[in-house]
Amino acid sequence: MSGTGTPSLDLDGAAQLRVVVVAAQWHQTVMDGLVAGAERALHRAGCSYRLVRVPGSFELPLAALAAARGGADAVVALGVVIRGGTPHFEYVCRAATDGLARVALDTGVPVGFGLLTCDTEDQALDRAGLPGSSEDKGYEAAQAALATALALPNIPRSASPTSPASWVP
Repeated sequence: MSGTGTPSLDLDGAAQLRVVVVAAQWHQTVMDGLVAGAERALHRAGCSYRLVRVPGSFELPLAALAAARGGADAVVALGVVIRGGTPHFEYVCRAATDGLARVALDTGVPVGFGLLTCDTEDQALDRAGLPGSSEDKGYEAAQAALATALALPNIPRSASPTSPASWVP
């Protein structure tokens, strides 16, 4: 099970963060669970957030980019793609995954990756944080975005590899 080894994250200070949750609309039951999980994590951390819905997972990167450029301290991207009988699955998964990574790298704003890429609807339901689910990927994606946003200020920006004073031996 992929949930094995889940870290315990320190989210002290997350209440100051502004978060945007971008969520696809396809597969409503799964998405309702993912969004509820993310909202539970954000409420628990005490931070403010906005929820923005987009049609599908392919649209997540553009919405995440707009959120990052619009002043969000972190973005939580939620979607689900379930394998079908055509190559559509591979194209959408690749585009959404690469796009979300690019948003984070290009803007420096953490993007919590809550995109389920499943072979079956049962797999998606098991990861959606619903009653009876074994995992809560919406909750985990929100926590990851918050923890990363809190960690980034601890990384020296002006230090160079040749100035060891800022580096731990």
